[in-house]
Amino acid sequence: MRYRWSHRNHPQAIAERQALLRQRPDWTEADEWPFRWSVDPERLGRFQECLTGEMVLPVGVVGPLLVSLGQYTIEDGGVAREVGRATDTVFVPLAHTEGGLSASMLRGMRAAEAAGGVRTYLLRDAMTRDSAFVFRTPAEAVALAEWVRSEEAGLVAWCNDPANPLKQPGGPGHPLPVMSQHARLLGVDTRVVGPVCHLLYRFWTGEACGPNMMTRNAYALNRRVVELSRLVPDHVFLEANLGGDKKPSHEYYAGGHGKTVLATVTLTHDVLRHHLHITAEALKTLEWVGLHGAHASAMQSFGFTPASAVAAIFAATGQDLGMVGTSSMAQGSLHAVPEGITFSLQLGGLEVGTVGGGTGLPHARAWLRMMGCEGPGSAQRLAQIIAAATLCLEVSAAASMASRGSENFFRAHWERGGHRN
Repeated sequence: MRYRWSHRNHPQAIAERQALLRQRPDWTEADEWPFRWSVDPERLGRFQECLTGEMVLPVGVVGPLLVSLGQYTIEDGGVAREVGRATDTVFVPLAHTEGGLSASMLRGMRAAEAAGGVRTYLLRDAMTRDSAFVFRTPAEAVALAEWVRSEEAGLVAWCNDPANPLKQPGGPGHPLPVMSQHARLLGVDTRVVGPVCHLLYRFWTGEACGPNMMTRNAYALNRRVVELSRLVPDHVFLEANLGGDKKPSHEYYAGGHGKTVLATVTLTHDVLRHHLHITAEALKTLEWVGLHGAHASAMQSFGFTPASAVAAIFAATGQDLGMVGTSSMAQGSLHAVPEGITFSLQLGGLEVGTVGGGTGLPHARAWLRMMGCEGPGSAQRLAQIIAAATLCLEVSAAASMASRGSENFFRAHWERGGHRN
């Protein structure tokens, strides 16, 4: 009888999956490593289904990162308003196997510290869920868009009302509320495409990244819209790509999904010469060539290597790795000033949280605590730290590439990359 692979995580199911893998003809004693638990599987079981083993990623810690961080309140539409600012030194964990990455980011941090540190700004903070209502005619789609625009305030009030019955515990078999108390609806944008009316819900999700919260509340909002508008669609889809959701898009690049963060540092001529062994003119030439190359290849965002930094910090802190591609969409820019050069990097759609999901893993919690990313405002702090660390990697990598013949870039990969073996 063929074994039915179970998705459950009780000890017997885990043992059965492991036993079946051991029966494979290519299995050896060396393959037992994933079954040697460093964390109790009972603690890991709630993070995914089909738990069978674990893996280890080496974590490098780099720093200190000298950074001026803002504190913010979120206004309508997700616009961030600064209410305070403090300078801090932070050590950053990087989980990866990319030779040279940690050393390069550390070099950028040292250069930034010598220049007075990185300054970060949170510009927007809103997660989106795009629901689509499919009608038989465009006229019905237009009618729904007009209805939603006229009733937007009422929908926001209904969704955010803590006394909403859908936010109370359910009955037997459904102990959890249908809606989340923690996802605050900021507004609803509409877009009609043929017979389809898209509703782009914008939520503020606090310290959580929030996709599960948004899904629950968007589902309830969709039912509310159909009930009150009395327009009956042929189909309602909970997500329909207008907001992006794990796929790079202009929505992420320009800002509007996730946290839009700007990090900037002014590097003096002395810092460029002594810490990065480069000139401002060489960096500007690299930017000019790179911008034309990006334009010629129709690149949607421009940054040197932001994904490496974002992925390494995401892995260490328990973020959703499916969001690396969208969260690392970046716009880097250089601006010549009399004292040297100002290097800026904007991440348009950084999707991070400090509660929920993989942030509950014991290792992730330890690294988040090390960075001071717990409690109110911690998700905004984490986003700014990621942007600052990513900028430091950009500074170092760009300086290496801008060296004569890109020799420094070659040597870094030759000494610390694949040649290490």
